[in-house]
Amino acid sequence: MIQEVSLFLVAGFCGYVIGRWADNYLNFWMGDPDWTPDHWIYGLALMVASLFFSGYLAIGLFAFGLGHFISDLNDFMRLKFFAHL
Repeated sequence: MIQEVSLFLVAGFCGYVIGRWADNYLNFWMGDPDWTPDHWIYGLALMVASLFFSGYLAIGLFAFGLGHFISDLNDFMRLKFFAHL
């Protein structure tokens, strides 16, 4: 039980940190292309993908996706799908 909770918290935090970094720095380095989807979509895709796995992998994927999703929650609330639309 403690292992699952620890994995969930660590993976979620890592997903959040990587999502924030990608939103603030990676987009800038890539030139902020119009064709790339917003980061919350990647988080949602990881959460859905976790349904096809079991055990620690499912917990880790879901938590990482949730953290990544939360890192771009503002764009999700505005239903912003692509960078400049």
